[in-house]
Parts: sequence; C-alpha cells; structure tokens
Amino acid sequence: MLTETDNTFGKREHLCKQTLIDQLFSGKAHAMTAWPLKMVYLVVDKTDEQSASVELMVSVSKRFFKRAVKRNRVKRQIREAYRTQKHELMERMAQMPDKQLLLAVIWQDGKLHDSAELNARMNKNLQRLVEKL
Repeated sequence: MLTETDNTFGKREHLCKQTLIDQLFSGKAHAMTAWPLKMVYLVVDKTDEQSASVELMVSVSKRFFKRAVKRNRVKRQIREAYRTQKHELMERMAQMPDKQLLLAVIWQDGKLHDSAELNARMNKNLQRLVEKL
C-alpha cells in the first residue's frame, strides 16, 4: 500500500480540477520565487477524503520554449525535483488533516537548466513553503 510519504507522484497528487485551479489563481493565493521557478500556493479546506493533501500542477509557457520537447523536458525535471523532495511538505500537511494545499510551479526562464540546479531551487522553495505553513 502506497502512502503520501512515498517517492511517488501519482494521479491523486496532480492538480486537474478546473474549479481548484480557478480557486488557486483567483487572487487570494501567495507566491514565492527561486529563479527560474515560481510557486503559487493556496491552503483550502479539503473537498473530499479521496483528495491528496497536496496537489501540484506544472506550467511551462510556449513563450519560453517553442518546441514541445523542451517544454516536456522542463516539466519532467520539475516533477522529478518535487517528487524527491516533498517529504517535509507532506509531514507538515499531515498536521493539518482537514486542509489541502494547491500548488502551481511555473517556469520563468527561456533557457534550460540542469537537474541539479533545479533540485536546489525546488528545495529552497519547498523549505520556504514549509516555514510559511
């Protein structure tokens, strides 16, 4: 049986519902940046017991990378960085069982970065997020 503390990033953890996405970008959310990653987050009441405590969406604009291959590479790197470093965030959200964190990671640079640098930036953002929660 997989738990939320496993190194997985399954369908339950993907932010897909349009109502939740609209709620995240409605203007009440908070944001933080560790270049080239911008994180927009909002803590809401859990909608149902089946939803994960943290739901993530990744966005890489066509403005920065015209070719889908490069956009997909960046999205894969971001998901991998989140997947391997989400433990502290999950532990913090476990302390708030009736709350859910909606999280969007937005790419803000026109060039590719290596995975080690992305891991460091993701770690920095996640540490700051855990402190603010």
